[in-house]
Amino acid sequence: FSAEGYQEPQVAFVKTLTTKPVVSVGRFTSPDVMVSQIRRGIQDFIGAARPSIADPFLPTKIREGREDEIRECIGCNICRAANNEGVHLRCTQNPTMGEEWRKGWHPETMPTKKSEKRILVVGAGPAGLEATRALGQRGYDVMLAEASEQLGGRVLKESALPGLAEWRRVRDWRVGRIEPMPNVSVFRGNALSAQDVLDIGADAVVLATGAHWVRTGIGRSLTEAFSGHDLPGVFTPDDLMAGRVPETGPVVLYDDDNFYLASVLAEVLVAKGLEVHFVSSDDTIAGWTANTLDYRHIQKRLRKLGVHLYTGKTLGQFDGDTVRLDCVWSDDTHTLPATSLVTVSMRLPNDGLYQDLLAREGEWAAAGIGGVQCIGDALAPGLIVHAVYAGHRFAREFEAAPGENGDGDGVPFKRIRHRF
Repeated sequence: FSAEGYQEPQVAFVKTLTTKPVVSVGRFTSPDVMVSQIRRGIQDFIGAARPSIADPFLPTKIREGREDEIRECIGCNICRAANNEGVHLRCTQNPTMGEEWRKGWHPETMPTKKSEKRILVVGAGPAGLEATRALGQRGYDVMLAEASEQLGGRVLKESALPGLAEWRRVRDWRVGRIEPMPNVSVFRGNALSAQDVLDIGADAVVLATGAHWVRTGIGRSLTEAFSGHDLPGVFTPDDLMAGRVPETGPVVLYDDDNFYLASVLAEVLVAKGLEVHFVSSDDTIAGWTANTLDYRHIQKRLRKLGVHLYTGKTLGQFDGDTVRLDCVWSDDTHTLPATSLVTVSMRLPNDGLYQDLLAREGEWAAAGIGGVQCIGDALAPGLIVHAVYAGHRFAREFEAAPGENGDGDGVPFKRIRHRF
């Protein structure tokens, strides 16, 4: 069975026990699987909660034969995390989720363009792709410049890691929408300088150049670089995702991010035959994944892979042969043998181009540039959901009148006013 049909035997068994209509869930995203289960009598209705969050018009698109337009759920469970945190819903694929009433954002429609301005988007990661797609849908002429030969940025890199293949849908759906747009031009293999941007002469510039993982260990727990961070045996997630993996072990994998990435990288290292010591600065492993319901699965997976687990410790020193760990709660230390060290701590914006352009702001007008804006990870590194939202928000608010996306009194979103 496919991943979304793994419950089929159990559901089919339930169907034999009752004459009542049967409905099941299971993050169905493939119309073929849905229709197949109905026609074969496995169930009578398809339950599609998360897929309907990613695309509220899922049934309509299937009925009208527009399956290629469906924004497929990627199973990241950011929607579930929002529920667990008690905040309004978010979706990595659908940035309008939670903003339908607050800002009047419709999942399918966009306001039409207000001018003939040309917009340059630099960077084709999740923020840049969504900004380009949404601006293109509005009817603006958009130029998308990407330094590499492939579109997708961090989504493309992370989706190549174990268990994250479906995250590529974030990239694929947007590229699929962009490619047929006659008003959007895509330039791959173009690493632009500030002078290049000025020479292009766009009316507006959007910088979505992403972020990078630091090598120093600085993050939630460390405010200063650990000793030995500049040794050749120190790696970052960017190194591993680029194929630069430690050749020898044991490897200490330090996780100060507390989400999914470190556990996935541990699997990459184990697959290379390396002994892995997973060190968390938190009191638990991958603690934030309790919000996305991945926690139990990660715990079981790491233990099955034979990864050694340590909690409540930070990096103290690395000398190329050993790593000294410092206890978060006391002055105790612990030493582990390690020829390599992978740090998953903090990301910094790739905002060099933005800073260069700011330094030459006096030249913008002569170049025809009305404004330069930095968005997504290039402004404030976050999750993929935040980057997609930032790209969509820019496109929605470009040339919008004050209050146009809110309640008209200067507040950028509607809010309930209780009068007693």
